[in-house]
Amino acid sequence: MSDTGRSALAWAGLVARLVTGGVWIVAGGLKITQPDASINAVRAYQLLPSSLAEAVGIALPAVELAVGLALVVGVFTRAAAAVSALLFAAFIVGISSVWARGIEIDCGCFGGGGTKAGAASAYPWEIARDAALLLASLLVASLRRTRLSLDSHLFAQRPEERATTEGAVS
Repeated sequence: MSDTGRSALAWAGLVARLVTGGVWIVAGGLKITQPDASINAVRAYQLLPSSLAEAVGIALPAVELAVGLALVVGVFTRAAAAVSALLFAAFIVGISSVWARGIEIDCGCFGGGGTKAGAASAYPWEIARDAALLLASLLVASLRRTRLSLDSHLFAQRPEERATTEGAVS
């Protein structure tokens, strides 16, 4: 790949990293102070036993915040993007599952959750949003480096990467 192509990919990775990280920070931030609502949102999917749904409901906002912060700062970026991709894949499966079973719930993606009449009309949008963010996460996970990442300072770069990220972080 040419230097221009690598540079464009590094910038695309930055945008994907910041957008996805920002979504995780907002989602986790809105839920972290409301563990009961988060637990209820997980239970509404009717996919996990009650005790496991409670553990997931409590842990998920913290995981979302940690993944979001790692992506925005650009530290352990590939691992954070891989976790992000797994979470988005799980959310797509969850939303598809309730849709297929005729269950109407607020997804709880940004707080709230639970039964909601007419919610099925939002499922296609929610799946499309999560699919786009899944693709963005996969892009970031596939790149060794993106622009303006802390990883570029913490870990040694290959010579061809140095040329595309030089001057990217001040």
